[in-house]
Amino acid sequence: MKLLKFALAVVVAATAQTVFAQHEGHTMPPPKPAATPKETPKTTPSPQMPAAQTEMDTSGHMDHGIFVMHDDQMFLRIGQSESNLMPMGRMGSGTSWQPDTSPMPMLHKQSGEWLLMFHYNFVAGVNRQGGPRGVTKVESANWFMPSAARRVGPGTLELRGMFSAEPFTFPPGGSPLLFQTGESYKGQPLIDRQHPHDLFMELSATYTVPIGERASWFVYAGYPGEPALGPNAFMHRASASENTSAPLSHHLQDSTHISFGVVTTGFQYRWFKLEGSLFNGREPGENRYNFEANPWNSRSVRLWFAPNSNWSMQVSHGFLRNPEALEPGDVRRTTASISYNRKFERGNWASSLIWGRNHESHDGEIFNLNGYVAESTVKFLDRNYFYTRLELTDKNSLLRAADRDSLGITDDHPSFRIGAYTFGGARDIWNTEKTSFAIGSDLTFYSKPSLLDPIYGSNPVSWKLFFRVRPSQMNMSAMHGTHK
Repeated sequence: MKLLKFALAVVVAATAQTVFAQHEGHTMPPPKPAATPKETPKTTPSPQMPAAQTEMDTSGHMDHGIFVMHDDQMFLRIGQSESNLMPMGRMGSGTSWQPDTSPMPMLHKQSGEWLLMFHYNFVAGVNRQGGPRGVTKVESANWFMPSAARRVGPGTLELRGMFSAEPFTFPPGGSPLLFQTGESYKGQPLIDRQHPHDLFMELSATYTVPIGERASWFVYAGYPGEPALGPNAFMHRASASENTSAPLSHHLQDSTHISFGVVTTGFQYRWFKLEGSLFNGREPGENRYNFEANPWNSRSVRLWFAPNSNWSMQVSHGFLRNPEALEPGDVRRTTASISYNRKFERGNWASSLIWGRNHESHDGEIFNLNGYVAESTVKFLDRNYFYTRLELTDKNSLLRAADRDSLGITDDHPSFRIGAYTFGGARDIWNTEKTSFAIGSDLTFYSKPSLLDPIYGSNPVSWKLFFRVRPSQMNMSAMHGTHK
């Protein structure tokens, strides 16, 4: 708990002046990011015009009942409240928060009382991992995410599904990724490969009830789902929107995003959200198509702070009971992260700083492993992207017995500090009102102890060449011709 208090103090101190600063380009006033500005006149539906079809007023405000649009932001109404609204850009993976101004590449439609939404991301291309352990594969990373929301009783119900075809589109054993570890394949631990996501990544429901104008209570249940532990899962982070590779520190930060059994509850008040989870902490098994049943004997707590529409921050701590099937032992995980997004005229800039630590216990041995990630994506001139991810992470499962013997290492779990530095770019080459098609490429360089040179080579370099298909970013102006 001392570590959590220290991390929270650092996050709050680092951003204290941001809470009171005046930023250009905000679509909503900073003091109340989840509420409609009081000075904005509301449109009252007439008997001839239901809420879903009300016209936009002169301030750019439109009320659709279940959701509200103001300027270039979309808000989900919490229950029947006129002022307790959740920015759609804030809604990340599970119950996590992104900055309110984060891009929203998704399709949406109102059907009766339901707001229907659909997000997907399909990336395919050539993956070349360098050095003696490197290989070249053609593969696809992908996920598909339908969701629906409506008012039920005094609150709002959101249903969410998430699916992936990676069990069919990844090479056997997973996507090649130098220095990656975690989970297993055919009874052996995965090394230098990233496991595919499960066919069923999330099937969840969230019910949120307003408590006054600025507070709400919620309960989230998923099978599978994502507990309140760590930052946004990497595939949902705006700062990693063009980079589909998992961070090497994935299993120190956000690997619990697929848990077969989770319930989370918490409270939100203005800039803060405090939440806790009870969940199944076991990593998904090798069978990527089934539903798994393991005890819900892990737990976590997380605190979010979003001082204005450009920032979101979290600290979290969790206890995971025997997460790895091949190596029994408990893990205590602590994480902290800061995310920032800034809109500008023809794009945006999203960045994240993430730290995660595993305190692991295996067969009487205790390990402390740390992972640090700095990643950023800038979109400019409407259709161009530049992205980077810089990370340092500790690895103690890189070597099999034969590797240890060849290097003369007697320790069963030697720990190595690995660095990975990715630089890439992408360009939308064909955009329609609903679809965005892009091509891109990136290079990754590494740092490592020289002891590993006989296995990985002196200076391995990896690269990817890919194309990407996803929905176009929601454009409120195009949706409503009367809007600017």
